Amino acid sequence: MLQEMKDLAILNQARRYAFDYLDSVPERNVYPTDTAIQNLDAFEEEMPGESGAASEVLRQLDKIGSPGTVTHTGGRYFGFVTGGVLPVSLASRWLADVWDQNTALYVMSPVSPKLEEITEAWLRDLLGFSDSVVAGFVSGSSMALFCGLAAARYRLLKNQNWDINQKGFMGAPKVRIVTGRQIHGSVIKAIALLGFGIETIEWVDCDAQGRIIPSRTPDLDEHTILILQAGNVNSGSFDPFDGICNKANAANAWVHIDGAFGLWAAGSKRLNHLTKGMEKAHSWSVDGHKTLNTPYDNGIVLCSDREALVQSLQASGSYLSFSEQRDGMLYTPEMSRRSRVIELWAALKYLGKKGVDELVYGFHERAVQMAVELQAEEFRILNDVVFNQVLVSCETDDATRRTLTHLQHSGECWAGEAEWNGKAVIRISVCSWATTKEDITRSVREFVRARKCALQG
Repeated sequence: MLQEMKDLAILNQARRYAFDYLDSVPERNVYPTDTAIQNLDAFEEEMPGESGAASEVLRQLDKIGSPGTVTHTGGRYFGFVTGGVLPVSLASRWLADVWDQNTALYVMSPVSPKLEEITEAWLRDLLGFSDSVVAGFVSGSSMALFCGLAAARYRLLKNQNWDINQKGFMGAPKVRIVTGRQIHGSVIKAIALLGFGIETIEWVDCDAQGRIIPSRTPDLDEHTILILQAGNVNSGSFDPFDGICNKANAANAWVHIDGAFGLWAAGSKRLNHLTKGMEKAHSWSVDGHKTLNTPYDNGIVLCSDREALVQSLQASGSYLSFSEQRDGMLYTPEMSRRSRVIELWAALKYLGKKGVDELVYGFHERAVQMAVELQAEEFRILNDVVFNQVLVSCETDDATRRTLTHLQHSGECWAGEAEWNGKAVIRISVCSWATTKEDITRSVREFVRARKCALQG
């Protein structure tokens, strides 16, 4: 068995399956058929008692698993702000997986911290951050949020002579959480995980586009963490950072900006007006696997207070060989972790500033096209399309929901559902480099067909 595992034939077999899958992406169903989903039951079996053939394991995975996938990497998937994947970034991931590097410490993988340092500097330059900003490379923006808020908790309490690491919460000074009512659910999750308590959140009203209303923001102080967002998950709107951050900084409050997909707008000369003032915050969370189109499991926490980030994620052990070089585990909750920075570095190296601008602005162009063409077919567009999100409805909530049901079962394209200002909506997220003008027009035709089916009952 061990000899078979060393055989390169199994890797070549995987490559053939992968290439076949990639070749089929442009025309394969965006969502798997009912039959493909039912066939997944073939995976249900007792764990084998004896070792099997590696080639058979892979064959079964491809035969049963591939038809059961959602085609995120194509041009007509518009659900859940799920990005596509740049070929260069995917290829770099494949190579990195063969390397199988553990990036906890410099001595474990010199190449990983080198690329982390370089990528960190590129991100500062691209997003307009100061040289004091450091980056941690985590699984996604949910974990990046956790890290940013942990750093905020550490710093605000340390400023009041309270070491949260040593003393815990019992008897600790209060930390206030202030955020808008339209904040993403992952923020609420991070607040709960860090022990702040969801019931303690001081909610701020938002406008019709989901932006926090500055005049409704309460007085801030040195006990406050203010959480803003770059890219409302439904409307795509951005909070007005400039004035609010000035207010927060004057009060010595900590500002965290959740920019899972929207933070990348800072890298586009034609969209960076949306992020004006965001550099005045203290920490930021963003995904590579959304807007930048890296493979999944690629998030980044950015923080202007290195000590706060490192201390909030601290770890110790006599066996840990820290060095004068970058030790990646200092900036993330994980100790052992794969070198996810490699595919992020590859994406930025390949795209360059001009390519990032074209990629990000391209999503906006396709979203605007989608809105214009749907409106021409008498669908209702309920948001200002400022970035890559489009909210669509029919004449009634029932018609909207039934249209979406037909659309999601069509295999032609896939969009999500949401509720917006009390109305049922179809939520469209354009965030794949593979989406073309033709993909948009083809998807609009399917919207029209789905609505016709819905109205016919």
